[in-house]
Amino acid sequence: MIYLTQLIFVKEGKKEVLNEFENFAIPLMEKYGGKIIYRMRPEADSYVTANEPIPYEIHFISFNSEEDLATFLKDDERQKFVHLKNESVESIFLVKGKRMT
Repeated sequence: MIYLTQLIFVKEGKKEVLNEFENFAIPLMEKYGGKIIYRMRPEADSYVTANEPIPYEIHFISFNSEEDLATFLKDDERQKFVHLKNESVESIFLVKGKRMT
């Protein structure tokens, strides 16, 4: 199992475009063993400390394997919508990790 944390920074005025992409991509992840564990839109006052810009959304995601993630990213149907992500996202801070007990 792999875990991903994404801090998503959106271009000005492009939140709805990102939401359109996510409405397609998030359900598609399940086809490849992926799932959203948490999807958050924290407000500025939620942060105790922030030395960088505040992300629009934070996603905690899991996939069964790196291969499942790679296959999802290459999916032909996803590729038809990836222009929406490219149009709307300024940057993504991505952290890969594993669950610790």
